[in-house]
Amino acid sequence: MSGTPDLIVKWGNEEYVIKDIFTDTTIAELKARIYEDTGVRPDRQRLLNLRLKGKIPDDEQTIGSVGLKPGVKLLLMGSREEDIAEASSPPENMGEVINDLDNDPEGEEIVVENAEIYLAKIHKRIQNYKINELNPLRENKKLLVLDIDYTLFDHRSVASSGYELMRPYLHEFLTRVYHHYDIVIWSATSMKWINEKMKLLGVTDNPDYKIAFHLDYLAMISVCTPKYGLVDVKPLGVIWGKYPAYSAKNTIMFDDIRRNFLMNPKSGLRIKPFRQAHVNRSKDRELLKLAEYLELVADVQDFQTLNHRKWEEYKGKKHRRRSHRPNDEFCG
Repeated sequence: MSGTPDLIVKWGNEEYVIKDIFTDTTIAELKARIYEDTGVRPDRQRLLNLRLKGKIPDDEQTIGSVGLKPGVKLLLMGSREEDIAEASSPPENMGEVINDLDNDPEGEEIVVENAEIYLAKIHKRIQNYKINELNPLRENKKLLVLDIDYTLFDHRSVASSGYELMRPYLHEFLTRVYHHYDIVIWSATSMKWINEKMKLLGVTDNPDYKIAFHLDYLAMISVCTPKYGLVDVKPLGVIWGKYPAYSAKNTIMFDDIRRNFLMNPKSGLRIKPFRQAHVNRSKDRELLKLAEYLELVADVQDFQTLNHRKWEEYKGKKHRRRSHRPNDEFCG
């Protein structure tokens, strides 16, 4: 039984030093120790960067088997029972914090238990989550919210530079849509990681477009559903509560995981994941096609009237209208 340096667990803005951890300590035992210090029950704990070959290790596995290195800081997501109980009583005058739990456009029922709890969580994010605006938001622009991993960037493949893992036509895409949309980056990772990746990809200081702000995993909430179990989602109500000019009528979110917009299914568009960059870079045209779609719908007054699952058909209809113009329009 050999020792390992004390582990540091970061939960929200607090850091906890977990002492007396050994290589044969199991994940279950580690979670029990974290529970003692934070009050977050083991079954509610999610240690974001505790992985073994890209997968979450079983509770029976040991600290030594997952290869934790000295100085590693574990990032904890989860809520105390008292916080959940407090959230079960929604505050008064919440207004419409966008309860967008309608059936999804394909008719698949979206069931989220205790919806009032999640609306209360959103309200708490609106009150407590601090947004660092990188560039001013503009009047009369719609809002585009973008994921990073597998949406703009293949974060699993190995390459000598970030450019090799960047989704093709990223800068052209952002330049085109910036004319009509304010752009927000929202990733289920830490803010430090987001800032570094945006710099690596040449997005941060690009002269052709501006990013309004970044959101990280702390702006997300956990939702329990019969279909998916306990999942972390990106509720657009957090943005809408802080910026009333935006709503379901003028916001669209791209993500490669559909459940990330479970709270706002009509505002989400599931983008085709960009994986195996070395194989797919030469043939991936997804951002070019989506840039055209965003341009075509930029004048739509209410995005709730759109079915983003059928975005390619919408674009096709526009093209068909153009192709059926009277012949004299094409004559010199």
